[in-house]
Amino acid sequence: MSLTLNNETGEIRPVLWDQSTSALVLLDQTVLPLSEVEVSCQNVDVLVDAISRLVVRGAPALGVVGAYGVALAMIQSEKESWDQAQLDRAIDSIRNARPTAVNLAWGVDRVRPAVSDGVQKVLELSHQLAREDEAANRELSRLGADWLLDKLGDRPLRAITHCNTGSLATSSWGTGLGIIRELHSRHRIEMVYADETRPLLQGSRLTAWELKHTGIPYKVQVDGAAASTILRGMVDFAVIGADRIALNGDTANKIGSLGVALACAEAQIPFVVAAPSSTVDLSYANGEGIEIELRPSEEVTRHGGVQVAPELDRGFNPAFDVTPARFISAVVTECGIAEPSHGESVERLVP
Repeated sequence: MSLTLNNETGEIRPVLWDQSTSALVLLDQTVLPLSEVEVSCQNVDVLVDAISRLVVRGAPALGVVGAYGVALAMIQSEKESWDQAQLDRAIDSIRNARPTAVNLAWGVDRVRPAVSDGVQKVLELSHQLAREDEAANRELSRLGADWLLDKLGDRPLRAITHCNTGSLATSSWGTGLGIIRELHSRHRIEMVYADETRPLLQGSRLTAWELKHTGIPYKVQVDGAAASTILRGMVDFAVIGADRIALNGDTANKIGSLGVALACAEAQIPFVVAAPSSTVDLSYANGEGIEIELRPSEEVTRHGGVQVAPELDRGFNPAFDVTPARFISAVVTECGIAEPSHGESVERLVP
């Protein structure tokens, strides 16, 4: 089974349902770019562990995983003769495996009402959700590229990214990196500066791997170089993804996104957030209440398995930060574009 389904385009599909084994197959993003390994999740515990270890990550991808996870729990329930309470607990454990990203819970909630209709119905809805995600990514990429060329002129552009927002973070194509791919298809990308994105290096390991895979010019830089690169006039815009977007446009994304936004505000260049509409959470008026996931200390105090701090338990490791709406030039979903820095709500960016 190949996670690159289309041999002509080389399109990456990091999440697939294997009907023959009733397993959710994931491309292990913890070992990229040096190894391309698939993880077959045939029970809930393996899936929850994979989500927690970031075998799969990225808000849209987690939404698809959440939906398929419900089917996986149902199949395990039948094999092991669970009662309803056991099944509910298993589904909840998937839903709550990553607290900051709204899409994981959203994906579970999209298909959970169909549990009483059987596993095939849940799988049908999960397949549909994956197709919708790819279509949404391609549409928001088109809208975002149009907006940037309108603001900056129809010319080759230089971009900066933070974390990974490509096919690996979605069911296919990408969000922030999808906009860059769309611009590249129009011959409007000169260079991409990919922040390495500490502590797990999703930028240097994953974004750079995707940029190389798609033939887009890029350079990897340390996170600490981002503000300087921006203020030296070396980039024309920044684009990131999102794990949760509040009603006013406040956006939770990978730790370090806020620093990029502040530098863009100082340099007066666009700072763009790209995400499917499922990432917009209108139950949050602003970003103050968004839970910030704290990850293990040793992800900071070790690097590549080597201890780099005197005490392993002294690392402070928030996985996300929240960028206030006033620093966000545009939020792009498949439904349109809002400009939070001009006071626009993102409410119209959901169906």
